[in-house]
Amino acid sequence: MNIRKIKDSVFQLGAVDWDRRLFDSLIPLPDGTSYNAYLVKGTEKTALVDTADPAKVDIIMEQLSDVVKIDYIVAQHAEQDHSGSIPQVLAKYPEAIILASPKCKPMLVDHLHLAENKIRTVADGEKISLGSHTLEFIHTPWVHWPETMCTFVHEEKILFSCDFFGAHLATSDLFAQDDERVYEAAKRYYAEIMMPFRGIIRKNIDKISNFPVEIICPSHGPAYKHPSFIINAYKDWISETPKNNLVVAYISMHNSTRILVDHLVASCASKGVFVQQFDLSVTDIGKLAIALVDAATVVLGTPTVHVGAHPHVLNAANLANSLRPKLKFASIIGSYGWATKAVEQLASAIGALKLEIIPPVLCKGMPTQQDIEAIESLALEISKRHATLAGVVSPS
Repeated sequence: MNIRKIKDSVFQLGAVDWDRRLFDSLIPLPDGTSYNAYLVKGTEKTALVDTADPAKVDIIMEQLSDVVKIDYIVAQHAEQDHSGSIPQVLAKYPEAIILASPKCKPMLVDHLHLAENKIRTVADGEKISLGSHTLEFIHTPWVHWPETMCTFVHEEKILFSCDFFGAHLATSDLFAQDDERVYEAAKRYYAEIMMPFRGIIRKNIDKISNFPVEIICPSHGPAYKHPSFIINAYKDWISETPKNNLVVAYISMHNSTRILVDHLVASCASKGVFVQQFDLSVTDIGKLAIALVDAATVVLGTPTVHVGAHPHVLNAANLANSLRPKLKFASIIGSYGWATKAVEQLASAIGALKLEIIPPVLCKGMPTQQDIEAIESLALEISKRHATLAGVVSPS
C-alpha cells in the first residue's frame, strides 16, 4: 500500500493484510485485515500515529523512506499489531519521542523492550502542538486493553480511534464505501473483541461526543467520512436491551440432538422469534459471536460425551461466557445414552452471565413424541419471555 492522503497534512500509512486468516491464533479473519498508521505533518513538527504489525514492517519503512524527520511516535495501544514496528521506526528516527498513556508505557517496555527514557506519558486531555496542528489525547481504556487511547487532530477534526470502531477488513478503499460489508466486519470486530467492555465503551463514546469529529480513522479497516454510521452502530450494539433473537448452537453425533434442534427452530420461528442456528462442527466462531450481540436467548444443543457436554458445545458456552453478550435467557437441549451431567456442566460454563435458565429438554436415545412436545413447550416459554422485552410483540 502506498501513502494515501486523507487531508493536505494528514496521510494514511500501514499495510493491507489480504491473506491473513487468523488473529491471535484464535479469531477468524475471513476478510483479512489492515494495520493503519497515520502521519500528521505540522508546520513545526511531524507525528506518526501508531505503526504496523511486525510482519509488515518493511512496508511501513518503505512508506517512510522520504520522510526526513519524525518528532513524535504516538503509541495509542501496546499490542504488537499497532506498536510492533516502533523499534524499527525509532532506529530510523532516534530523536523521536514516543507518546503513550501512563498505563501504556510499562507495556511498551515489557513487550518491545523500549527504553523508558524514550517514552513520554501524556495525560487524558493533554494537547501537543505540531505548529499548524494540535493533537489532543483521549484516554479510552478497555477498547480493548486498559492502556488504549485515541488522538484528535483539532484543525482537521479527525479522530484516530485505534481499535475503537475498527474492522478486520482488507480493502483498497481508503474510506468506507460498501456499508453492508463494512457493517458486518465492524460488528464481527466488536463481537469478538469489544463486547465484554460495552459498559465502558458507553463512557468512551460519551467522551468522544464532546469533540466535533468529521472523520474517524481506526487502526483496522477503512476510515469513516460519516462518523454517525459507525457511532450509531456501536450505540445499538452496546445497548442493554436485546432483540427478539434466539441463537441455537449445537452438535449432533447420531441425529438425536439435531431432531430436537429442527423442531425448536421451526416452532420458535412460527411464533415470531428470529432464529440463528449454528452447527458447531463447521461454524465460524466469529459468526456465532456476531449473532450473540443482539440475542435475547441462547440454546445449547449437545449430545453426551463421557457423561458431559460435547467439547465443541462446551467451547461455545465458554466463548459466550467470556464475551458477555446482553443475553437474558438460556436453555439446554440434547440427548444421552445412559447418564449425563451436560446440563450442570453447561450451566456452570455460562455462570458469569447470570441468565435465567429455562428448563432444559434432554432425551434418552432418539427423541420420542413426548420429547418433541417438551420442545414445543420450550419454544413457547422462549417466545413468552421475549415478549417481556421492550419492543417485542407478544405471541398470540
